[in-house]
Amino acid sequence: MKQSIRLAPLAGVTDWPFRALCFEQGCDEAYTEMVSAMGYCYAPMAQATQNLLYRAPSDKKLILQLFGKEPEWIGRAAAELSGQGIYDGIDINMGCPVHKVAAAGEGSGLLRTPNLASAVMKAAVKGSCVPVSVKIRLGWDESEKNFLEICRRAEDAGVSEIAVHGRTRQQMYAGSADWDSIYQAAEAVSIPVYGNGDIFDAADAVKRLHGGPVAGLLIARGAMGNPWLFGQIRQALEGETVQVPDTAEKMRIAMRHLDMLLSWKPERIAVREMRKHVGWYLHGVRGAAELRRQVNHIEGAEELRNLLKQTMAQGEVGET
Repeated sequence: MKQSIRLAPLAGVTDWPFRALCFEQGCDEAYTEMVSAMGYCYAPMAQATQNLLYRAPSDKKLILQLFGKEPEWIGRAAAELSGQGIYDGIDINMGCPVHKVAAAGEGSGLLRTPNLASAVMKAAVKGSCVPVSVKIRLGWDESEKNFLEICRRAEDAGVSEIAVHGRTRQQMYAGSADWDSIYQAAEAVSIPVYGNGDIFDAADAVKRLHGGPVAGLLIARGAMGNPWLFGQIRQALEGETVQVPDTAEKMRIAMRHLDMLLSWKPERIAVREMRKHVGWYLHGVRGAAELRRQVNHIEGAEELRNLLKQTMAQGEVGET
């Protein structure tokens, strides 16, 4: 069976314009940014929530990610949102390490309360009319690595698949992802397990896909500013030469990204959101540090577009 290469959910990053670029490059499936189940239930038409829920025509296969610790709200949100016929699946976030989320017992904080985690998953499965998945970490910290228990509870709850980030909550993104534990999780349950953590190039992906019985990968930070990674992974898996974008191609895609954001949001907001993406697109570009400094002071779309055009032209001249 073909292993699925997916774009992981990333708050503030994986909105529809970025997903569109990743799908173009060969991403198989993607997730929305995480949506508060309680927030949705209280104010389903709030603009911020609607932005997170938006599915674009370019979204080939899209899974909606919910977070929360109240089974009632999770079940209700899963029922209402899955019933709209918009999403291909519902995912429960049990991996977010951000303090305000985890400290409230949500995201990775749910790993500390396995009984409640089970109740949340069961409520989602009961309410949803599409498959339910869950994304977890290895545990809260080194002394509370309970990922195998959570995986078994997920299977018992009727969850269809699990994604495992190979770090604890306390690690945040430090250190290296523990892929041996990810493979251990895949061997412990009969439902598909996807691996997540430290996939930054095609070689990383091939190594992890061949290293154990995972059903596929979730690409997170490795895709930021690098939607080409999905195509590169497929090229490597098929024994083809991995194609690396030059500066001109990076800037061309950055301008398309900007245009999509401008078509969706007011210019002031679109430009401010785009600045971080441009910083990532500039990785490996000559003079990137100075360019990032300039980008971070730009407020207008035309000024940002001109800088991208200038960078593109310099790349065409300076690269062979």
